[in-house]
This record gives sequence, C-alpha cells and structure tokens, in this order.
Amino acid sequence: MSQTAAEYREVIRRCKEIFEKKTRDYGTAWRILRLPSITDQIYIKAQRIRSIQEKGTQKVGDDITSEFAGIINYCLMALMQLDLKENPSLEIPYEELEPLYDTQAEQTLALLMNKNHDYGEAWREMRISSITDIILMKLLRVKQIEDNRGKTLISEGIDANYRDMINYSVFCLIKMKGAETGS
Repeated sequence: MSQTAAEYREVIRRCKEIFEKKTRDYGTAWRILRLPSITDQIYIKAQRIRSIQEKGTQKVGDDITSEFAGIINYCLMALMQLDLKENPSLEIPYEELEPLYDTQAEQTLALLMNKNHDYGEAWREMRISSITDIILMKLLRVKQIEDNRGKTLISEGIDANYRDMINYSVFCLIKMKGAETGS
C-alpha cells in the first residue's frame, strides 16, 4: 500500500471514530437534513477555517483539525444520504451505517489514487490555505448545482464534488500532521 493510501486510511479511521461516537450520542439526527443543508454545514466549517487562517487566532475551542474532520464526515453523510434517498428512516443504527461509511470512504480513496497518479501528488506542495480556498470553491459549485436542481451541462455532479472535498480535507490533515512531526 502506498504511503498516501496509508495516510488516507489513518485520517479516515480517526474521522470514523468521531462519526461513531457522535452517532451513538445523537443517533442519526442528520438524516433529517436535505443535501443543501449538509452543504451549508460544510460551508460553515470551511468558512471558519478560512477565517481562522486569515485572522491567525480563534475564540471558539474547536481547532482547524476538528473542522477538517467535520468536513470529511459531513461529506460522507451527504454521500450516504444520496445512497439512502429511497430509505425514509430517520433513525438508522450505527451497525447499518458503518458499511455505508466504509464503502463511501473506499470509493473516495480510489478517486484519490487515480488523481494522484495523474497529478503526481501535487497537493503535497500546496499551501493549506490554498486547499481551503479550493474546498470553498467546490462548495460554491455544489450550491449552484443544487440551485439548478442537480442538472449540469458539462460538469461533474454533486457526489464528485463531495469526494473532492473529502480528499482535499484529508490532504490538509496529512499536511498538518506532517508539520506537527516535522516530516
């Protein structure tokens, strides 16, 4: 397994732990959210990251790392919502959600590996602030697609944009961990 795949899986493992604990605490209250509401929740997190990056300080306890993890989990929730659109149940046990979470995370890893092949891991040379801006751009794209009722003329769909945001957030967490360890 490549270094990137191992790093991705470690980030997703940590995010999944958070997702499991929150699911056990809150149930699946997020199932009530329509996709645009999930998109707006992701937007709030990305905008907060950008604001903290620009100001250099924060006044609320959650750090940037937890916000990137939140983006990952909300994007995975959105992808699960797409899979569960025919399932009206608001409450779904974690044991039923776990394989859906894993499937979406693995499909997103496959996309990452394909793009890494083509782009040569250019993300490793990018600034975290630039990646944050790209996440915000992807969010604005998703909002436009949602406003267009999911119709696009030439562009990727909503699911591809959620996957890209997961991968960009994973990149940031990998880069931030590397900065902490000095690697």
